[in-house]
Amino acid sequence: MISIIIAEDDFRIANIHEDFLEKVEGVQVVGKAINGEETLRLVRENDVDLLLLDIYLPDYLGTDLIKEIRKVKPLLDIIIITAATEKHLLETSLHVGVVNYLIKPVSMERFTEVMDTYKQRKSLLQKKDSIDQDLLESLFHTTSDSKTKVVTLPKGIDRITLDKVKKYMGQDKEKAWTADEMGKQIGSSRTTARRYLEYLVSINNATVEQEYGIIGRPERKYYYNT
Repeated sequence: MISIIIAEDDFRIANIHEDFLEKVEGVQVVGKAINGEETLRLVRENDVDLLLLDIYLPDYLGTDLIKEIRKVKPLLDIIIITAATEKHLLETSLHVGVVNYLIKPVSMERFTEVMDTYKQRKSLLQKKDSIDQDLLESLFHTTSDSKTKVVTLPKGIDRITLDKVKKYMGQDKEKAWTADEMGKQIGSSRTTARRYLEYLVSINNATVEQEYGIIGRPERKYYYNT
């Protein structure tokens, strides 16, 4: 279970992001803070994995707060969620080690994608006792071939998630997958899983059939192409 703190001075936005997180499997919100001092207190008092941090808090600029947080929890993962669009804030955030940077307003779909990617990268690291080139390529897309693939992927399709979907489909090429089944397998929403399955269909890595039951709506089932 991934423990998360939300640092956001607008309680309405904080509640929206908490609602988003309730739809993501394997995560829990352990606290919400409306300013920098409260954020520091929560970080000190809780064994937390991830901080969702706004740049503009009443008493701290988020990038300055990160420097204080690093003194307490140097390995805490941080994702910036902000309305700020100044380039220098992004550059500073990257220098202090944030793992992602989102511009408000954030849709639930985009929010879920970012959380899914974070979970997958964390899982990859936890499963390995030592690093190898395959791990590095999964985390950083270091090969020229991976770089090309990342650039050409459409918006909303993440390489790590896509590879995970292909891996599960490839393990049993005769299996008919529904979006619900794939979503449970990769730890994402049905909508996210269907987007990846439909993308595989569009590049001829999968085929889809419409199956009609006795009652209810027809169901789309996806088969992996060898």
